[in-house]
Formats: sequence, structure tokens, C-alpha cells
Amino acid sequence: MHQMSWPAKLGLNALAWLVCILMFFPVFWLILTSFKTNALAAAEDPVFVFWPTIAGYVNAIFDNNYLHYLLNSGITAIGSTLICMLLAIPAAYSMVFRRSKYTDSTLLWMLSTKMLPPVGVLLPIYVVYKNIHLLDSALGLVFIYAAMNLPIVVWLLYTYFKDVPAAILEAAEIDGASLFTTLSRIVVPLSLPGILSTGLLAIVLAWNESFWAINLTNVHGATLAVFVSDFKSARGQFWASMSAASTLSVLPILVAGWFTQRQLVRGLTFGAVK
Repeated sequence: MHQMSWPAKLGLNALAWLVCILMFFPVFWLILTSFKTNALAAAEDPVFVFWPTIAGYVNAIFDNNYLHYLLNSGITAIGSTLICMLLAIPAAYSMVFRRSKYTDSTLLWMLSTKMLPPVGVLLPIYVVYKNIHLLDSALGLVFIYAAMNLPIVVWLLYTYFKDVPAAILEAAEIDGASLFTTLSRIVVPLSLPGILSTGLLAIVLAWNESFWAINLTNVHGATLAVFVSDFKSARGQFWASMSAASTLSVLPILVAGWFTQRQLVRGLTFGAVK
């Protein structure tokens, strides 16, 4: 194999560093702004050297009930993911190992639902939620997020389950294994890296969702997306406080992603090498 010359390697490394810096700079600026005062953050000329303050974090945590929004985000993200996995695992199993002439069209239809703008169904869902008393509740968001992420979860699990050798399932059926036993003791363990990475992705998607949270909740069921948006008022945008709130909102999912990155990469590359 032809080896790359050192100028080419240097150029690629420089390009990689440039891309990393461009991608990380918004995060860096967000964190930097969170330690400024609101007046300093709103200055026309960017300020890089200043005396840091944690007033924005104190305001976000103690004056704006941060833990309440954090709890709701955790409930909606984890709850919707559990529902997704409970529905998607048997659905993906059926589509892989119990195929019919409608399987491909069903998969395509599920994927096409992701192309529908959420605002197009906001009004009917709002009316339905109002009538069944699910407005401004974490439970209502759990159902919405589960429905929102279900097509993606089914598609991902479908690709992972396709890598499970059919011969193993046939042998289990010959030995008298039930459908539940085959699914729980063979398919799920063999596809566990992919299942876990899919679950992590569903949690991230639900955690970062803002459209439904802002439009269907206000106080009791509000998530961190609503928490951040509350720092924009008629008096203007309080950039330092909003930056602190945004940092607190993304911090839990960043920490979780840091500790699970190996599992996530392993799951996303599951079955890539035969």
C-alpha cells in the first residue's frame, strides 16, 4: 500500500484540527459566556478576558427551579426510550425473521413519517391532549417522544437483527424454543451492542427535543428546553443567564455520552465487519 507523504499527513492533520476547532468553538463560546455578566455578554465587541462570575448558574439553579426541569427531561427521555424499545424490538424481529410482502412498504412508510413537519400535526395533538388532560404533563411528552423516535429505533434494530444468523434461530425452533425464548435469549443477547447504542440515541433525541416541549408544556411537565427558552422575555435576552442554563441543560447528556462513548461506537459499528 502506498504510504502518504509527510506533507500530506501534515495537511490532513491541520485540516482535522481546523474542523475540530470550528465544531468546538460554539460550545467554548457558550461556556465562556455563561461566566459573564448579562451586560458583558450583551456587549457589541466580544470579550475574551474578564473576571468570571457564577451568578448565571446561581440564578438558573436556585432562582429558576433547575432540578424540576432536569427531572422532567430525565423522565421523558428514559420513559419514551423504554416504550420505544418495548415496541421496536418485537417489531424489528418480526420484520427480519417473519417477513411478508408488506414488510418493505411498512418500513418505508415508517420512515416517511419522519418527513412530516411537526407543526402540521400540532393542532390536532394539542386538542386531543387537552381533552384527555395530558397538556403540561411529562407523561404526555413520553408518548409524543416515543412516537417520534419509534421509526428510527425500528429501522436501526432492523439492521442489527439482520446480522443475526438465521440458522441459530432455526436450531432453537427445532429444539422447541418459544418465540419469547428465541427473542429474549438469542436475538437480544447477540444484538445487545446495537440495542444499547440505539437506546442511547433515542435518549439523546428525546433529551434534545424542544418543539413539543415548548408547545405542549408550561410548568408542571416542562423540560430543560422550556427552561432555557424562559430566559428570553419581553425585556430582551439575558445572554449570560441563558448560556448558563444551556450549559446546565446539555451537561448531563454530555457526561452520559462521555462515559458511554465506547458502547455507542461499538453499537454503531456492530455488524460492520464480517
